[in-house]
Amino acid sequence: MPKYTNADRITAGGNGQHPAEKTYPSKTDAQIALTQVEADITRGQWSDPDAGALNFGDYATVWLRDRKLADRTRERNESVIRLHIVPTFAAGSIADVSTARVRSWRGKLLATGVGEPTVVKAYQLLRALLNTAVDDELIRRNPCRIKGADPYDVPERPVLTVAEVFGIADAIGPRYRLLVLLAAFTTLRFGELAALRRKDIDLSGRVVVVRRAQAELQNGRLFDKAPKSAAGVRAVSFPAELVDEIRHHLAQYSGPGQEGHVFVGPQGGQLRRSNFRDDWIKARKAAGVAAELHFHDLRHTGNTLASTAGASTRELMTRMGHSSSRAALIYQHMTSDRDRAIADRLGSMIRGGGGAA
Repeated sequence: MPKYTNADRITAGGNGQHPAEKTYPSKTDAQIALTQVEADITRGQWSDPDAGALNFGDYATVWLRDRKLADRTRERNESVIRLHIVPTFAAGSIADVSTARVRSWRGKLLATGVGEPTVVKAYQLLRALLNTAVDDELIRRNPCRIKGADPYDVPERPVLTVAEVFGIADAIGPRYRLLVLLAAFTTLRFGELAALRRKDIDLSGRVVVVRRAQAELQNGRLFDKAPKSAAGVRAVSFPAELVDEIRHHLAQYSGPGQEGHVFVGPQGGQLRRSNFRDDWIKARKAAGVAAELHFHDLRHTGNTLASTAGASTRELMTRMGHSSSRAALIYQHMTSDRDRAIADRLGSMIRGGGGAA
């Protein structure tokens, strides 16, 4: 029996001719198929079956190149794509990525010991890339449809008492003592603390102003960047009980001039997380606190203490700089007296916890 195509070619909305997807046993069958395709074209539901033949690896390279990202974010995304996405999908086409393959890929990553946060990040990047492929009309549907693949359970982080915070501050030595105290009682991130300049601290007003954050690339280059959102630029009050601590630190350990860094290394260079890690681990052990305690947990501790001191959800979001632009706008109307009251309550906790005379 002769084989027929649906007139061998179909016309796609004036964009040219395309071969039929298969052959048909009769001319009537071919004509029916052509009619169905023409109906899809009329409804705007037809897609070129060859569009998804584009190589995945090539598409991923261009996709990442064209995204507007901060240097550090771009570096992280490049690393995740290179290590966890490209090895599985790069050799094939965009159309080759099916839901079954995505499910198998994710399962293998977890089975080989890749951390769940990294697997979630890889899945999110793959989904974002394929969303763009849908927008580009290369595929009709995103195959990243795995229920429960997006979120992951974050383990509960330890919360220190005020006395434990001061125990670590005492154990870590004078150069980094204030770093620990500000992390706990202003909830600034390590990068925000490392980027602080002398001009950012107002002792009379008892306010530290966050304008930037330090970031480090994989090649070791340090640079200051703007906070992730408008809410990240903020003024945070600190307890009066820290004024003498800050004054002493500025006199003994900070860089010179108003542009001098508040926290510098022993040789006068910029503070690096990697260089600080050993000091942190030793102090943590000496203070006898939880072995799994991370420096970032001081921020979690400070948030918990501020909540106990009576801060509302909005006030907590403001102090942490972890909010939407709407919350940042609300902050503009938040009185400094209220923020000062939060710091004063933190100060009373310090006195009660035996941290200050």
